Amino acid sequence: MTRHTQRIGMAVLGGTLVATWTLSQSMYDDGSLATKRRFANNEIVALAEPYRGVATSAGVDPRLFSIRSTGVSTEPVRRGAASFLAALTPEQQTRTVFAVDAPEWRRWSNVDNGIYVRQGVSLEQMNSEQRGAAWDLLRVSLSPKGLDLSRNIMKTDQTLLELNDDLLSYGEDKYFFTLMGLPSPDEPWGWQLDGHHLVINYFVLGDQVVMSPVFLGGEPVVAESGKYAGNAVLQEHQNQGLALLRALGEEQRTAAVVHPNKTVNNIVAEANQDNATVDFEGVRGSELSAAHKQQLLHLIGSFVGNMREAHARVRMDEVERYLDETYFAWIGGTGEDAVFYYRIHSPVILIEFDHQRPVGTRHLRPADEPTRQHIHVVMRTPNGNDYGKDLLRQHLEAHPH
Repeated sequence: MTRHTQRIGMAVLGGTLVATWTLSQSMYDDGSLATKRRFANNEIVALAEPYRGVATSAGVDPRLFSIRSTGVSTEPVRRGAASFLAALTPEQQTRTVFAVDAPEWRRWSNVDNGIYVRQGVSLEQMNSEQRGAAWDLLRVSLSPKGLDLSRNIMKTDQTLLELNDDLLSYGEDKYFFTLMGLPSPDEPWGWQLDGHHLVINYFVLGDQVVMSPVFLGGEPVVAESGKYAGNAVLQEHQNQGLALLRALGEEQRTAAVVHPNKTVNNIVAEANQDNATVDFEGVRGSELSAAHKQQLLHLIGSFVGNMREAHARVRMDEVERYLDETYFAWIGGTGEDAVFYYRIHSPVILIEFDHQRPVGTRHLRPADEPTRQHIHVVMRTPNGNDYGKDLLRQHLEAHPH
């Protein structure tokens, strides 16, 4: 992709000296346009397939999720979304608000903005009042830890902008908001945040919340220069995963390690993979000691804990009920500086952590080797409840719209 350069000059208009600018060249070339077309076609193919949800080869288990009261109010989230919606102009609402069962839920990607065209309105396109309302929605929906992580992931895109001088693809405010349905105390609705290294799908029905799929990432995950030098993301999740693997006994560690060498990107349930078939691999929770089970729960909690605290506890109760059926799988080394992939997988949660090959920093390091400076994470609710779709199905069957 060619770089964005602007030529600034001066001209006299109506007797007044004003600044003028022209683009010296297009941001795009034939190769980048072909890449843009390829990703668009990938999404078209994925959306043409009816939603099933991530499942094993045995298929979807339909008995896992039910509409119920959690006892945890979602009213702050509803108010935050309503305030955000009210702050948008009519034109922005047209681009931002969709039906609760619309296919727009599934239109998200971790591809950079120069390649993937996002819907909704971005922080970059908002005025200060709208931007404040958007951050308030995140503040009431996430935990303080999750809010900080979101901010810091966005900062990694600013670092990419500085490293690549690519105004089209990167920047900390190129993150887009959409609403599915209208904020309601009893009808289903939700919101989505979509950007290069941060995607959050947040479904609400009564006092139930489903926050998945979630995509987290960063490159570089530790900024060594620029506006946000020292910014770091996903180090806790990296270090806790490695600590768990190294803490296991020899028999359990042998069962967990699917392959000792990591040479490629291994994540399987990213964008356009809503119907991925993922079988259980690794060491099963029932084979772990009580101490290692707690270590596994703590690791899962480091991801789940990004959502609003009270709803994170509801989610962790659900996870713990299936802990004996939870698998921990590993690809890669176990040394202090090893690159690796791990997967946590149960009937009700799927988490993947992956050290990836460089993309935005390939000019700084070998392009064919996974690096600790580029991380992707995906969290899903298997067996048909990503985007709260199983709860929505049950609601619509009981209350046809």
